[in-house]
Amino acid sequence: MRTHQWRKSSFSGEGNACLYVSAPDNATIRLRESDEPDTILTTTPNALSALIRSAKAGRLDHLGEG
Repeated sequence: MRTHQWRKSSFSGEGNACLYVSAPDNATIRLRESDEPDTILTTTPNALSALIRSAKAGRLDHLGEG
């Protein structure tokens, strides 16, 4: 298994709720949380960018309604 260089998000504080990012190549981005380091979300730069744009625009706000 290849080891990835993980970088902690600059928005993560010093506590346990940290987001880590790894980009082993130009086509893949991996995300994990410090709480569940063995659970890794793999995506593409384009898909992650679309998700971030949607969240910033408020198009995902309804997902938190229960």
